[in-house]
Parts: sequence; structure tokens; C-alpha cells
Amino acid sequence: MLLHALNQLYDRLADDADYAVVRPGFSLQKINFEIVLRPDGQLVTIQDARSVVDRRARPRQRRVLGSTKPPGSGLNPCFLWDNAQYMLGFKIDDLNPERTAEAFAAFRDRHLSVEEAVSSEVFSAVCRFLETWNPESAGDFEDFVEAATTGYGLFRIQGIDGFVHDDENIQTWWMSRASPRWWEAKDGGGDDPQGQCLVSGEVGFLARTHEKVKGVRGAQPSGGALVGFNDPAYESYGKSQSYNAPVSETVAFRYVTALNALLDGPQRDRHRVFVGETTVVFWTGRPNPAEDIFLRFAAEGSAIADADTTQDEGQRQRVELFLRALRQGREAYGALDPDPDGAEYFLLGLSPNAGRVSVRFFMRGRLGALLDNLRRHHRDIRIDPKPPSEKWRGDPEFPGVRALLDQAARERKDIPPTLEAPLMRAIVTGEPYPTALVGAVLRRIRADRRVDYLRSCVIKGYLVRNHNMEVSMALDPEKPDPAYRLGRLFAALEKTQKDGLPGLNTTIRDSFYSAASATPGTVFPRLLRTYQHHLGKLEGGLRVTRERLVQEILAPLERFPSHLTLPDQGLFALGYYHQTRDFYTKRSEPSDHQPVQE
Repeated sequence: MLLHALNQLYDRLADDADYAVVRPGFSLQKINFEIVLRPDGQLVTIQDARSVVDRRARPRQRRVLGSTKPPGSGLNPCFLWDNAQYMLGFKIDDLNPERTAEAFAAFRDRHLSVEEAVSSEVFSAVCRFLETWNPESAGDFEDFVEAATTGYGLFRIQGIDGFVHDDENIQTWWMSRASPRWWEAKDGGGDDPQGQCLVSGEVGFLARTHEKVKGVRGAQPSGGALVGFNDPAYESYGKSQSYNAPVSETVAFRYVTALNALLDGPQRDRHRVFVGETTVVFWTGRPNPAEDIFLRFAAEGSAIADADTTQDEGQRQRVELFLRALRQGREAYGALDPDPDGAEYFLLGLSPNAGRVSVRFFMRGRLGALLDNLRRHHRDIRIDPKPPSEKWRGDPEFPGVRALLDQAARERKDIPPTLEAPLMRAIVTGEPYPTALVGAVLRRIRADRRVDYLRSCVIKGYLVRNHNMEVSMALDPEKPDPAYRLGRLFAALEKTQKDGLPGLNTTIRDSFYSAASATPGTVFPRLLRTYQHHLGKLEGGLRVTRERLVQEILAPLERFPSHLTLPDQGLFALGYYHQTRDFYTKRSEPSDHQPVQE
């Protein structure tokens, strides 16, 4: 299903120049340096070809002849591009100069052997350079030495636009004779077997190995294989390598090229985000504003509306359309796509696995259903946000996945990787939220005794969706649940202590929150005794008001439970948060006590 979707996507991307998708026989490579020659093959200079982004030198992506450089310890020179070891016989801190000399000789001989067949003046200039070049001279070019540490290089002729491999004669020769196996097969070349492709259903030459997928966080720099069999234990019926899952050469090229365009191409910021250790990719069946916005919104939430002050006006309008669709519902979906129930979406999660790429999840469906589930998610987790002030930008209206996952650990690197995929699946499909997420959040609350907006959002969503509870966005004084009232009571006791003994460094929250939220029967009797002492420190009017509140909270409770279950601990935290926020809410500020409607 995944390969079929990517195979279909290739045609759409190939027709859009913004994606710079290459045709069979070519690939995009990261170019760090350029070798500039005179028309007679004399060297002009070796120069740094990288661009400076955010004060850092970054390689430029260029279309080159051939596919990704094949791995292995043998000699495998590319055509008119390669690393400095092959193109110039140069390697920084070279521990094996004999191997470097052999690499340059192989690169030189490959080009000289086809000079007559190519019949191109600019190609002949490259051949003259390779015949006369002395690898010991490479170190004389300081800029080149820095750029050649990683990445590849290209040839350029002084005074001629473009690179040598862009020459029409070279292109024609490459496509007809020197191209990869699927082109050789048209002339009867190649030793690969023929068979029916599992993706297209067509009979053709099958791919022995597939190209590597690039742009997955944590994967090897050279990429990782999405499909591959590297051990006899995974093979069957006498078939080796990728013949166990027969895919034609053409389809193997198309699906990898399409996926790499989303992961590592010029439009990757529209289609790829990193959520923890998972690289998430999103695309739709046809272009629409949702395709440009969904991933950033899912990861960052409504913060994208004002996070990027340099975004162009078109991007700003697409963000506004997306947020309006979430606020208004189906009546605003048409601004994103004329037929949202007919437009498909695809969501893919990838993670590194040694030299391979693992699929964490793959989901597809209709855009209208995706927007419905996204709206339901934010309705389920919605808590009355803290309004912005001069020192505080306010709580986000729509929290993003990253912010929710951050509540599960002290640092982002400590977030359990098993939470990312289930949370994304719950948001996109409407399934229950992962219980492990709310468990991790409650552990963090017990550890640092802090209940804030985002943690309350996680807890509320879990209670509403997983346990069908009615939970209000703000304080609900009529809610009878004992756990909720105990949370409110704890907040009232803490506020009384703070008001009666201002300037305390340690409050009952620091000392007793963890025990009170798990075993209230052993903690609250003691807290109520000390509460009377704190209450006596208050002035008359405030003392009466606080005593009334505590009595109102306690009235429905017949006893203090000996322990609270996981859902009840969540209700405790919500009660505490709602009551605490209410203490610091100006009376003129409206409060919504209406329960969530399913």
C-alpha cells in the first residue's frame, strides 16, 4: 500500500518544478565543491560550492548523472561527479593513500574510456584535466580542503553556464548507453530476472536492491533501505535479496525518488517534521493548503500562526484558512479543498534501524475525516487557556504534538519513543489516547509537583476519550466526583497556607502532592488539621470566604478514599489545576463551566 501510494505520487511531483524530482537515470546529490576548468582542460580553481544558511555552510543539491553512489569497499566511480577521493585523488588525513590513488585511477579510466563515444568538447576538457592532474596539488586550495571533508563535487567549464554534465551531447549519450539497468534492459542488457511487479502488476526487470531513503532523523548519512533482505534467514523459495519482494526497477526508482523528494528535497519543510525519534511525512492526493500546513500544525499547534514573522503572505493566508476550518468545522473545509471528502491524505512515520528505515505507522484516508478527527482531538483536550499578558504570551489555543509529548519527560531526549506513533494515530484516526502517555505525565507531576495547562490538556483528553467522562474546560463547582473534589480541596488548602504564611519556600504541594493524589485517606486528615492553623492567620472576610469554599468542596464527600486509580489521579490533577487557576482568575474574566459534548 505504501509503495503503491509513493509510486502514484511520483508522477505528480515530477510535473512540479518546485520539487526538483529527477527522471530515471539521474539523482539529486549534495554538492560541496566545484572543479573549474578552461576549455582546454587546464585547471582554473577548485572552489567551495556551498551556500551559507544561518551562518553555516551547507551543500547545494544538484541533479547529477546516475543514482546514489553505490556502497561497498570496491572501486565504484560515478560519472562526472563523486567525492574528492575519486575526482582528485585527495582525502584529508588519508590513512590509506594507495586506496585513494586507485580510486582516482578508476575515475580517470572510466571517463577516458568513453571519450570518443561521448563526442563532446566539454567532456574532452575533463578528460584532458584527468590525464594531467597531480593529486598532490589538491591541498593547495584552502577553500576546497574545508569543503571536501564530506560531500561531492562537479565539473564546470569557465565561461559556460551550467555544469559539464548538463551538455546536450553528454545527456544524450548517457540516456542511450550509460544509464542504469532499466535503460540497459531496453537494449537487451542487464542480468536481472524478469517478473511481475507487486506494486504495478506489470512484468519487467526486477530490482535486486533498492536505492536508499534519505532525510530520516538518526539514520546513517548515506541513507537507509526501506526494502531489503540481507540475511538468508529472511529469504525464501531460493530467492535472494529484494527478489523476495519483487518490485520492478522502474517502480523502485519512482517510489524512492518520490519519498526522498518529501524527506530531503527543496519542499521538505512542507512535508516533513520530526516528532521525537520519528520522522513524520504527510502528503495529499492533490495539492491544497492543508498539505502545506497540516504537519507543522500537528507538531507545533496554533503557535505557527505567529511563530514565523517572516513567512510570506500566501503562507499566512493558508495558516488562517486551516485555523478557521478547525474553529468553524465543515462549513469552512471548502476553503482548503473543494471536495474534502474526496481528497486523500497519507501520513507516514519513519525511524532509523541500523542501515535500514523502519515504518512506524502509515495511515491514509479522506481529508474531511482527518479534519474532523483533528477538531475532535482539540475539543477533547481543550482546557480554558490562560490569557496573554505583558510577560506571558498565553497558553496555545491548539497545543501541538511536540508540546504534549514534552510533558512525558524532563527532557525531550527522554521521551519514550513508543508514545509518538500511538499519539499521532489517536489524533488522526480518533482512537483512544495511549494510556502510557497520561501515566508518564502523572509521574512527572508527582516528581516536580507542577500541574500546568499542557499537562492538564493531556489528562483531560485521556479522561474524555478513553473513559467517556464529562470534563469541563474550567472549574466545575457542581462536579461530584470525589477525586476531582479532592484536587480542588488540595488547591484550597495550599492557597490558605500561602495566604496565611506568605513568603514560604516550601508549601504543602512540595511535601504532600504525590501522596495526596495517590493515597488521600492517609494524607488529608493531617492536612485538614494544619489547615485550621493556616486559616486562623487570615483576616476576617477572607477567612469566612475560604472556610465556605472548603466546606462546599467537602460537603458531598462521605470519606477519603484509601487510594486513587490512574483515571482518578487524573481527575485529582484537573481539580487542582481548575481550582488553582480560578483563584488567580479575575472575576471579570468569563469562565466556561460547560462540559464537553460528545
